[in-house]
Amino acid sequence: MQKTVKLSDSSRFDLANRLFFRLYQCANMLHKTGTRAVEAEGLTTQQWAVLGALSREDAQPGMSVGDLARYLMVSRQNLSGLISRMERDGHVSTRADTRDRRSRLVCMTGPGRKLWAQQAVPKIQAYYEDVLGNFSSDDMTHALHYLLKLLENMKRIDEGDRAAEDEA
Repeated sequence: MQKTVKLSDSSRFDLANRLFFRLYQCANMLHKTGTRAVEAEGLTTQQWAVLGALSREDAQPGMSVGDLARYLMVSRQNLSGLISRMERDGHVSTRADTRDRRSRLVCMTGPGRKLWAQQAVPKIQAYYEDVLGNFSSDDMTHALHYLLKLLENMKRIDEGDRAAEDEA
């Protein structure tokens, strides 16, 4: 049986600080090395994320800008500029949502789908293998579990912050 060691407040803060600093470094390195992995296709990690989101089966009819922003956990403002650049490059298109004329649907174009499936995905798979090559399936499962746990806690805080803003 494993014992849980109770840390002092100071030690817990130091450990949390190290953990979040490593997450920050990982995010920065993901943007740097991930973009390098797909830059020959003219993509960035942000564009990779948009194409990945739109390539999912349930996103085939398109996703509203709001739904896409919530799925990617980015602001609508940041996503709007990104979508405009991707639309200019022919990777995505936008159109009015027939169910809600105020809403715009973002869809992957034929050339965007081809770029994603034939060029980007093989590079992304190679990138994943390079980064996760020394991870076992258990390592990846545990990492995913803890990242999801962190994400849920952060979402709870975000929802509380938004509710407080709405009340103000």
